Amino acid sequence: MTERATDQVSEPAAGPGPGRGAGAGGGSDAPGDPVAAGSGAAGPASAAGAAALLNEAMSKSGLLWVEVDGDRTWPAWHVWDDGAALVVSGPGEQPLPWLPPEVRLILRSKDTGGRLLTVRAHVHVLEPGTPEWERATGLLRASRLNSVDDSLTRWAAECTVTALVPFDSPLESPGAYAAHDHRQPPARTAATTTAWRPWHWGGRGEEKAARKRARDELKAARRAAKERAKLRKKRQRRGARRRGR
Repeated sequence: MTERATDQVSEPAAGPGPGRGAGAGGGSDAPGDPVAAGSGAAGPASAAGAAALLNEAMSKSGLLWVEVDGDRTWPAWHVWDDGAALVVSGPGEQPLPWLPPEVRLILRSKDTGGRLLTVRAHVHVLEPGTPEWERATGLLRASRLNSVDDSLTRWAAECTVTALVPFDSPLESPGAYAAHDHRQPPARTAATTTAWRPWHWGGRGEEKAARKRARDELKAARRAAKERAKLRKKRQRRGARRRGR
């Protein structure tokens, strides 16, 4: 790729806490002195430790999240190669919006599934036919599941292959996480079940409730009709006794 993240990423501040020592694979942090997050003043040992953690997180998990300013956070499967996360998007592939020159990547722990690292990354769109595109698509096709067509031809004609290259110190790392929980609202979707709904044995919950209400109303109406009939009979008997006197 055009940049090597492993030469540029340095380790942020990391103090004692529940996240300390939890690497991407659940192992211990790489050695190195803590430095201030984003200071860029890390020594060789701490820079190597942060790079090792980044490589471990990227290599062990094929899923990351792309955080775009003014937009939601997008999940994306990727292939990690030479300091860059390679992703393909477009028709027949995962959806991704237009990406600005810089984004943030959120990486997870393979063991716990929790947030592990947040790093900044440069966005490089690879042009079809270039050596970088050929190498990236070869790696992506090897990792692509259930591919039934000529992926390379379709990717060149319809899809976008992007290299996300992390740089600088991680924004979040074990022992130095933001206070907010990063919750995101559900993504908007055109999916609907109003035209066709799967059949359920005995009906759906709301249908069962509606039928029960109808049965209860019918029973109540029958009880009320019986009570009215009894009252009419009592009145008729009283009238007959009065007339017999």
